[in-house]
Amino acid sequence: MQIRAGIEKPGIQALPRIQDRMTFIYLERCKISRDNGAITVRTQEGITDIPAAAISVLLLGPGTDVTHRAMELIGDSGVTVIWVGEHGVRYYAYGRALTDHTTLLLRQAQLVSNEKKHIRVARMMYQMRFPHEDVSKLTMQQLRGREGSRIRAVYREQSKKWNVPWKKREYRPEDYESGDPVNKALSAGNACLYGLAHAVICALGCSPGLGFVHAGHQLSFVYDIADLYKAETTIPIAFEMAAEDPEDIGSATRTRVRDELKKGKILERMVHDIKTLLSDEEDPEDDKSPIYLWDNIQGKVEYGVSYPEAGERQ
Repeated sequence: MQIRAGIEKPGIQALPRIQDRMTFIYLERCKISRDNGAITVRTQEGITDIPAAAISVLLLGPGTDVTHRAMELIGDSGVTVIWVGEHGVRYYAYGRALTDHTTLLLRQAQLVSNEKKHIRVARMMYQMRFPHEDVSKLTMQQLRGREGSRIRAVYREQSKKWNVPWKKREYRPEDYESGDPVNKALSAGNACLYGLAHAVICALGCSPGLGFVHAGHQLSFVYDIADLYKAETTIPIAFEMAAEDPEDIGSATRTRVRDELKKGKILERMVHDIKTLLSDEEDPEDDKSPIYLWDNIQGKVEYGVSYPEAGERQ
């Protein structure tokens, strides 16, 4: 057997930006390894090569076997990896960020720690869902109530459009089969949307756990961002899939969601929306070194400099 020499792992600056990548790929019942810069997927049908640097999320379903070398490449490429259950309702691990700047992370921490700024960001999120309304004076309780009414209206609208009965949203990861077709499709579709949001958040160097609407969970910010797009993606798709009644509604929903996320440029919109929510600048990253020394008076000073003691001349 011929063994090929591995290539040098790419530096962060050499990796494609998150908005230039594909959405996600779902794999199951296969052996995952690597060949230089490509992830190799071996199934009964043969071997498929996938460029690691072009992926944002890998959803690994039942029967997947991943080598250490493959995970090394996946981590170096900043790919989010999610081990999912039989129907895609579990979420486990992710790769490193695609940026070495902490600008957005620091900004996120500042905003979430200040009550007035925290509420302002939460209102901005709701404003994205109500573009033609002024929500700047509404309390969080009023915003939640209005959002609840909006989502219930979306459910009723889609139920009528596809002639599919709807009772209520039920999410039981331990008893997936007990759900009706719409709830099964919602669980599968939302898992994909959460995966994409998680990948974008981590790729931008933000914290998945510092949310503004959701709180107390390690994926709070993931749920915040994903909720911005459910009404136009996973909810309509879930009712469409329930109406079509495919043999494997989870698999069919994942494929449909993948296509819709690509068509709607959701990944690119997530990048833009997160930067809008957390930064006053279009792109806070520049060509300067991200490393500096913290100073309680000047804010930050250059690193790599031998500073004199107070009163000492250089």
